[in-house]
Order: sequence, then structure tokens, then C-alpha cells
Amino acid sequence: MLKKNSLYLLLIITFSFIIYVIYYNFVHDPQAASFLGHKTNLKRPLQIPVWLNVMYVHVMFACLAMGSGIVNFSSYVFNRFRKFHKVNGYIYIVSLIIVVITSGYMAPYATGGKLASIPFNLLNILWPAMTFIALYHIKKRNMIRHRNWMFRSYAFCFTNLFIHLITFISHNAFGITYETSYIYGVYGSFTLLLVLPSLILARKKSLFDKF
Repeated sequence: MLKKNSLYLLLIITFSFIIYVIYYNFVHDPQAASFLGHKTNLKRPLQIPVWLNVMYVHVMFACLAMGSGIVNFSSYVFNRFRKFHKVNGYIYIVSLIIVVITSGYMAPYATGGKLASIPFNLLNILWPAMTFIALYHIKKRNMIRHRNWMFRSYAFCFTNLFIHLITFISHNAFGITYETSYIYGVYGSFTLLLVLPSLILARKKSLFDKF
């Protein structure tokens, strides 16, 4: 499990982002007017009421996946509340599946069109695959491989954060159009979150506690 300093830092980032996402999507802009304003030249009509309801479900379960996932990296929880750790792990899996299903609906309407939807569809395959590999390893009592694959899986909970961070920098700092910046954000986020966990795991002695 994660060492205390690493866990505390990730907890602060995770729950700060969860609070921001809930506020922005359910209080500040519940109709997603700002985001929908960038969706142009769609090849199929967008049923906004349906899309919004799917988006709400997507956001709620994405936040639940982020919250449940980070809790299970706590050595305290793992060592003292094994049953909770197990149940919470299944909550993470169910939340992830719902996020993937709702993402599958929204992907064809992605800002940037088909070019942006490709990474989302790949993510919808790889993310559950990584998670079920982690599940397979825990069934085989291989704790280290389970932890490492869950770490790779959990990284994708930050997809939206990285997308909007890269988009913001590209659009506001370099003056690139929002649509193009968003495409950069999608591909950049997908690539970074696929590569970074493996790079971090290579330094696992400084990141994780021993079992």
C-alpha cells in the first residue's frame, strides 16, 4: 500500500478534485452550457436532456471510483479492515463499469469528433482490462501484482483532470483553438496515464509500504 506521505498527497488532490467536479457540474453549470458550447459539427443530433442525465451518472460514479479507489491504497484500511477493503474494491469495480458504459454513450459526441472519440473507446477497453487483471491476481493471492495493476487502473480515474489541464494550457497559454486543444488533451492524458504508473512503479521502494 502507499506510504503515508504519498497517500496524504494523493488524498488531498483526489478529494479536492472531487469537490470541484461536484460543484462545477451540479451547482456552477448543471446544464453544461460552457462545455456543450464547444461541441460543433456533430455528425449525429445531440439529445441534450439525455446527454445531461448520462453525464450526471458518469460524474457521480467517476467521483465514487476516485474516492473508493484511493481509500483502498491505505495501509491502515488494508491491515485493520480487510472486509471493508474487499467490499470497497468491488464498489470501485462497479463504479468503473458504470463510468465506462456512460462514457461509451458520450464518446461519439466528444469535442473534436471521431479523432477524439478513439482514445475514449480505447480507454473503455483498457481500464476495465487492467482492473480485472488486478482482480485475477488477488484471487491468486498475489498481493504485489494486484496492487501494481490496481495502481495502473486507478491512474485512469484522473483522465478528466489531465484532459482539462492539458486543454487549458494548450488553449490559454499557446492560443490553440479549443477543439484542437481538447484533442491534444485527450491523447496527452491517455498517453501519460498509460505510461506514468509504470514509471512510478519502477521506483516502488520509495512509494509503497511492504506487505
